[in-house]
Amino acid sequence: MNAPVPAELPVVVIGAGPAGLAAAAHLVERGIEPLVLEAGPVAGAAVQEWSHVRLFSTWGEVTDPVAEKLLAPTGWTKPESSTYPSGGDWAAQYLQPLADVLGNRVRTGAQVTGVSRAGRDRIVDADREAQPFVVHVQHSDGREERVFARAVIDASGTWTVPSPAGGSGLPALGEHAAAEKITYRVPDLKDPAVRARYAGKRTAVIGSGASAFTALASLADLAKADDGAGTKAVWILRRGISGSTFGGGTADQLPARGALGLAAKAAVDEGHADAVTGFRTEVIERDSGGRLVLIAEDGRRLDPIDELIVLTGFRPDLSFLSEIRLGLDERLQAPIALAPLIDPNQHSCGTVYPHGHRELSHPEQGVYLVGMKSYGRAPTFLAMTGYEQVRSVVAAIAGDIESADRVELTLPETGVCGGAGLFDAPEADQTDGGCCAPAPQLIQLGTAAPAEEGSAGGCCGA
Repeated sequence: MNAPVPAELPVVVIGAGPAGLAAAAHLVERGIEPLVLEAGPVAGAAVQEWSHVRLFSTWGEVTDPVAEKLLAPTGWTKPESSTYPSGGDWAAQYLQPLADVLGNRVRTGAQVTGVSRAGRDRIVDADREAQPFVVHVQHSDGREERVFARAVIDASGTWTVPSPAGGSGLPALGEHAAAEKITYRVPDLKDPAVRARYAGKRTAVIGSGASAFTALASLADLAKADDGAGTKAVWILRRGISGSTFGGGTADQLPARGALGLAAKAAVDEGHADAVTGFRTEVIERDSGGRLVLIAEDGRRLDPIDELIVLTGFRPDLSFLSEIRLGLDERLQAPIALAPLIDPNQHSCGTVYPHGHRELSHPEQGVYLVGMKSYGRAPTFLAMTGYEQVRSVVAAIAGDIESADRVELTLPETGVCGGAGLFDAPEADQTDGGCCAPAPQLIQLGTAAPAEEGSAGGCCGA
C-alpha cells in the first residue's frame, strides 16, 4: 500500500479570488496550512478588472460564513446584507481584507505554470498517489519556484480566457487584426477616456447574458447623455428574440438581475440598440475608412461599426494542468460528474443541484477545480455555489467525509441563466421559454416586444 502524501505539506490554492480565498479560510479553520498563489498584483485582481460593474447579488450572498468568522476579530464589519456591491466594493471591502488576514499565506505576482506529481508525468502509474504534488511558479520579478503540496485546489477562474467573436468558437477571420477596436470586457463608460471611445460611435455588442445586458444598458445611458449624441448600439445574437431573451424580469428572485434584463430590453425598445438575430460571425473586415464590417457564416454583412464589444463567455485555462489526470466533460470542460447538473440546456442558476467534493473529484486524487473554473464553459455560476463547493472540498481533504457529503445549497431561481447550448437547437425541439428563433433579421422591438418575460435565457453573471 502506498504511503500517504505528508500531511505537513500545504494545500496549494490557485487564485486569490472569492472561491480561492474562501478555500483558504476553510483550510485555516480545519488546521490545514494553505498557500494561495495569485497571478495578479493583488488579491481579487480579476474582480478589480470589472470594478465598475455592479453585482446582481447582494452582500448577503457574496461573502463566505467561515471567511466572515476569520475576519471578525480584526474589527471587520460586514456591509449591509441587502445592498449590492460593485466589483470594486467586493474587492476592497471583502477580498482584500480577507487576504490581509491570511497574511503571507497569500502570494501575489505568482503565476502557476504547471502542476504535476513529483517525479511522475501524466503517464506514470507507479506509486503515483504516494507522491506529493509539485507546482511550478513564475514570479513577477522573474524568479522561478517549485512548491510541493498535499493537495491542489484550482480556483483560478476563467477571466483570462474570453471566448471569441467567431460563431464557431474560433476567432473570426480578421478578429486578431482588428484587436484595437475590440474589447472582451464590459467597458467602464464612467472613465472619461473609455467614454470618449464609444461616445457618438456605432458599437456592436455580441452576447446574450448579463454582461451583454450591462453593456447595452450603459451604451443606452451614454446615448441619452449630453456628450453621447449619435451613440448607437447593434446587439448581435446567435439565436432569435423570444420571451426568455431578457431573463426573469420582475419574477427573478435576484431583483437586480431581473432589472438588468429589463434595462437591456428598454435600450432596444427606446431605439438606442438594434437587435440582429441568428447572426454567427465568420469574418471581420475593414471598410475603406477603417471601420469594421462583420460578415456572418451565411454571407450577410452588417453596416460598418466603429467598435466591437464581445461578451460571449469565458473558458477554463487547462494548459498548466496538462500533466494532471483530469476527468472533464467533452462539451462543457467541467468535471464529468458535475456536467449534467449544470448543463445550460437543462439548468439555470437556480436549478443547479447541490454538489461538492464527489462531483468535483478527478481521476487524480487530491486535485479539485472549484469556483467558476469548475463550471468550464457553463455560464450558470453564482458565488454562493463556490462557497459551498470549497466547504465540501476542504472537509474532504481534512478527512471529514460526513461533513463533505452533507452538501446543502438553496439558490435563487429564474433570471439570465439559461444557456448557450440552446442557441443552435432546432425550433421544433424548443420548449416554452426556449429560443424559438424567427428568420434572421434586423429588428427594433418597440411595441412588438414579448409581453411575457421567460425564466430561461442567456448567461448568468459577469
